Order: sequence, then structure tokens, then C-alpha cells
Amino acid sequence: MELLRNTKFDFINKHRTGFLISAVIIVIGLVFLAMNGGPHFGIDFRGGVKVLAKFNRMVTEAELQAKLSELGYPRAQIQLDPDQNEATISIATQAMERLPEMESSAGRTLNDALLEGGDGWHALPEGVNVSEVGPSVGRDLQWAALWSVLWSIVILLVYISWRFEFRFAIGAIAALVHDVLITLGIFAVLAKEINLPTVAAFLTIIGYSLNDTIVVFDRIRENTQTLRGTPYVDVLNRSINQSLSRTVITSLTTLFVVLVIFTLSSAGAEINTFALALIVGVVIGTYSSVFIASPILYIWHQRQRETEA
Repeated sequence: MELLRNTKFDFINKHRTGFLISAVIIVIGLVFLAMNGGPHFGIDFRGGVKVLAKFNRMVTEAELQAKLSELGYPRAQIQLDPDQNEATISIATQAMERLPEMESSAGRTLNDALLEGGDGWHALPEGVNVSEVGPSVGRDLQWAALWSVLWSIVILLVYISWRFEFRFAIGAIAALVHDVLITLGIFAVLAKEINLPTVAAFLTIIGYSLNDTIVVFDRIRENTQTLRGTPYVDVLNRSINQSLSRTVITSLTTLFVVLVIFTLSSAGAEINTFALALIVGVVIGTYSSVFIASPILYIWHQRQRETEA
């Protein structure tokens, strides 16, 4: 099946426009990151307590906030799901305004208080799930997440250099870094938490984007050999156009699935954040394989010719 047949788009000569669009989006994301004091890390990375509680009736945010303030946690973050009578309560370590010796019992205190409830509401015993992460564990997880992303990029750089050429590896890694930066920036703009599922989504984005880029690169390598004497810009454009139908169909089918997941998990669960990251990654990954990775090959080729001349 071919969605786009015999296309002849001039992608390479539009690479400056593509670079400009990417630069603007990345700068906006970096500005929001700076304004927010860095990524908005979740409990997984900051340390603290997260409670998922199901109640015997619909509970208002004001009721929960009053109860938590009474317990000494006025800065707790509350996310309600009225349809399920559920609430997710997150308290970062920095927001625990209790004595240090009492912080270790925060999870148990919240569990008991929610089960007791008040004014005719309480959490169902089988509907309370408490997760606690210490601040030192959170910092360790931050570094582990960062190193997992960095090492994946380094290993891919080595592999692509061996599988193709070093210039191909530079183009692919630039596209991957581009995709991660834009996704991180969009999360900053939307004030979305970065948690462990989000890191998993980032690694998935890296793999998905690389898959698209490798397909285009493989066609470029084939056409470079079969179209000897053809200007390199024409080789690149022809290769991208030949891969375009496959790239668009793959992206649309993947996007359809993650959109369904995102829509069905709209209550605010972690899977919703994971799906959002994938939606951004699929769109940006498809874009970067055409407007970032391939143009870098062209720029590298042009500079190499100028050096040889």
C-alpha cells in the first residue's frame, strides 16, 4: 500500500526553514524550563509520598485540601477523577512541613487519615495505594534516568558509525537530541511531570525516531551507489520521497494507537503522560528524520567538497 506515490518534494532546499522552526520550538521550551527552575520532576525523582485513593462518594478538592492541611501537608498536590471517585495525592519531600522524625511515617499517616475521612466520606480499604520514595533514592533515579538516555545515544552513535558512516551517525544523533529536547520543552510548557514512565517514553521516542531515520539513510546509501554522477541534493530528495509513503503510514498507525491510549486515560493517570510523550515523539520523530537528519548529511557533504576544493 502506498499513501503517497511518486512525490517530488524538495525537502533539502527547505532545510533552513526546518531548522528555524525547530530552533524556535526548542528555545520556547528552554525558556519555560528556565522559568520553572528545570524539569517538573514527579515523586519518582524528587522523593516524597504518592497516594491513590478510591472513596465511597465523590470528594471535592476543598475537602481533601482541608484534611491534608490539618495533617500538616498544605502544599500537597491533588488530582481528582470524579467519574471514579478517585484522587491522587502527591507530596514532595520539600513540601513536608513536619518534623524530620515524622516524615518517615507520612504514608501511614495519610493512609489512616483517608480511611477515617470525615463528614460521611472515607477511602475504601481496598482502594488505597501508598508509594513512598526517599529523597536520596529520588536523586539516584534522576541520575540513572539521565545516564540511561545518554548511554543509549552513545551506543547508537557507535553502532550507526559502524553500520553506515560517521556523518550518518551525527545526523541521526542530532535528530534524536532534537526530538528529546522538543518533547522535554513541550512538557515544560504544559507543566507535565517527568516520572519513570516518561523516561521510558523518551527511550521509546529515541528508538522510534531512529527507526524512521535508518529507513531514510538506507535508501540514501542505496541511491548514492546506483545514481552515481547525480547531484547529492537530488539523491537525498529522491531517497526521502521514496521513503515518504512508508514513513507516513507507519507514523499514522502508531499515532492512532497512542491517541486512543491518551484519550482513554484522560483521567490523569501516569499512562496519560506516557501517551502524551509518545504522541509528541511520533510527530517530531517523523519530522526530524526528514528535516534534521537528512539535511545534516547535505551540509556535511557540502563542507567536505569545499574542504577538498
